[in-house]
Amino acid sequence: MAKPPKAPHAPTHDQIWTALDRLAERSGLSPSALAKRAGLDPTTFNKSKRITSDGRERWPSTESVAKVLAATSSSIDTFVQLIGDTARTVQSVPLLGFAQAGSSGHFDDNGFPAGKGWDEVALPSASDEHDYALEISGDQMKPAYRDGDVLVVSPGTPIRRGDRVVVKTRGGEVMIRELKRRTAKTLELQSLNPNHADRAVAAGDVEWIARIVWASQ
Repeated sequence: MAKPPKAPHAPTHDQIWTALDRLAERSGLSPSALAKRAGLDPTTFNKSKRITSDGRERWPSTESVAKVLAATSSSIDTFVQLIGDTARTVQSVPLLGFAQAGSSGHFDDNGFPAGKGWDEVALPSASDEHDYALEISGDQMKPAYRDGDVLVVSPGTPIRRGDRVVVKTRGGEVMIRELKRRTAKTLELQSLNPNHADRAVAAGDVEWIARIVWASQ
């Protein structure tokens, strides 16, 4: 007689919160920024709120999880995968100040890190062997990014409309923008700072474009 299948283990408190943290990372957001994007109080996912003052575990509500999934265009299947992915590793990736990114010699023709001048930083496991990090200096990209924020850039990750990207032109300019629209002839780029104008760049003037996949905020 065949044995009945084992009942799946219920996710733990830590696994649920870790899945939310990972969902924030995949969207290039901090947990507080993720909560804000979902229309919740920015402190909803703070680590200090995950355990009550008397030591009891506090779980995120199903409503808050549903709002986060909608805000990040993620499916419940994706969230379940993040719960089950218990192997969370940290690795070193090349680090460069964003102000230096436009200087010659730091990237090859494909937009991969090259040459000297790179440091290293330990960050959550990269999905692409060519991932690298850029450190923001100054407040030119507020409120999206602030001085000292570190962005993980993945040249091998597919790019979709609405993604935040790093673009290098053939003239040597490196910029961080949100991709509004991409055609065979033009890249339409939205500024992250409302005081700066949006840009339209001819496709032939783009040396490379890469997606920002995580930000330490």
